[in-house]
Amino acid sequence: MKKDLMDILACPMCKGELELTIEEEDEKEVVTGSLSCAKCSEIYQIKDAIPNLLPPDLRNQS
Repeated sequence: MKKDLMDILACPMCKGELELTIEEEDEKEVVTGSLSCAKCSEIYQIKDAIPNLLPPDLRNQS
């Protein structure tokens, strides 16, 4: 995920501002980490440079 996306991303649940936590990054983007919403306390994981912004009840379904 490119860091400049933080300017346009918002929490899909409450539209609150998201805070980025970086676990691993390369010169271009965040590879792993998370986005957290202070307003509703939801956490969205970033894996393989892709943020999972699905609502909690739709995550990890096959």
